[in-house]
Amino acid sequence: MKSNILTALDIGSDSVKLVVGQQVPRKNSFDVLAASKIPSRGVRKGEVVRVKKLIPIIDAAVEDAEKQAGLRIKKCLLSINGNHLSTIASKGLVSVSRADQKISEEDIQRVVQQTQALKLPANKEVLDTVQREFIIDGEGGIKEPLGLHGMRLELEALLVCVFSPVLDNLMQVVEEAGLRIENDIVPAPLATARACLNFEQKDLGVALVEIGAETTSLSVFEEGSLVDFLVIPVGSANITNDIAIGLRTEIETAENIKKDFGSLIKSKKGRTKTKGKNNIEIPEKDLVCPKKKLESIIESRIAEIFNQVEKELKRISKQDLLPAGIVLTGGGSLLPGIEEYVKQKLKLPCRLAGPDDISGISNDPSYAGAIGLLLRAWETEEEERGSLVVDSGNLIKRIIKIFLP
Repeated sequence: MKSNILTALDIGSDSVKLVVGQQVPRKNSFDVLAASKIPSRGVRKGEVVRVKKLIPIIDAAVEDAEKQAGLRIKKCLLSINGNHLSTIASKGLVSVSRADQKISEEDIQRVVQQTQALKLPANKEVLDTVQREFIIDGEGGIKEPLGLHGMRLELEALLVCVFSPVLDNLMQVVEEAGLRIENDIVPAPLATARACLNFEQKDLGVALVEIGAETTSLSVFEEGSLVDFLVIPVGSANITNDIAIGLRTEIETAENIKKDFGSLIKSKKGRTKTKGKNNIEIPEKDLVCPKKKLESIIESRIAEIFNQVEKELKRISKQDLLPAGIVLTGGGSLLPGIEEYVKQKLKLPCRLAGPDDISGISNDPSYAGAIGLLLRAWETEEEERGSLVVDSGNLIKRIIKIFLP
């Protein structure tokens, strides 16, 4: 039975986001019934490190969402983040089982299982399998092999692997908070990509950069499939820490300075624009510093992040080869001037993105991961229903053939 109401839980280093959505089929979209965001504890660089500290945070998010939606929350969709996530390219090969050489769903499942039959390092397991390309009798570039004819079916896939202890901690904290995990746990970069990228961008070639609090993820797509992704253990919280050290002030003050005065906007001469005074003054903290010093601190950390992004794009030979350019999301993407900075740095078009056209929630990029979880879940249900209809139709045909002369 189709689930019209689903709950998505996105556990981040800065905050825990919980979104309850209700699908509206006639609009081919959904309404948000509740959206809760609670400051996180017990999470470092996207990984749960202190289970007991995080449980009350999830409880608070659930309680807040239940009040907003007017319903009980007992289960949730879940994503996982952190630089422990990794990818491995793999290939599977099977012989088509049917006598008429028509590829069945069973053949597809067998070749998928073949791609997963790898010996992984200790404490590593496969979290997700991204199907990149099917090959039938040596002919590649096939996305949907079901029903086609051939003798040999191959699959080139990208295995998303996870460090098992980190996954165990995540599952433990959610279960101890009284929630049951629905469906498979989704790699966070893939959930975010579903909310922020459209089919045309993925087909042309695009890189999604999500700047979170303590991590930045890069996901590259081409011809509709994931090419690769990388999680960098640096985020917007590192900028705050740098400001606190550079200006010798508290973290809270540094965060406020970043939000109120932080910018990457450049003038034509290459110098950062400043309005009014050239100094930042915080009288209650007895703090005065040149704006240029703040700008230098921020740009140094942003340069570090995008140097790693550029290095990864070169590694997979996609630098300057992404027609849909760079799409930025996450809370750290709200820094003024970052679009222009990335355009100049990577020499690619760049734009900001968030969960657009969703009723009941603002276009806040920090909610992109949770919204993507909801969209993926409903799409999976639709695909399973379609597969069930096809299987039922084939069964009826086989029964009718029995009675034909």
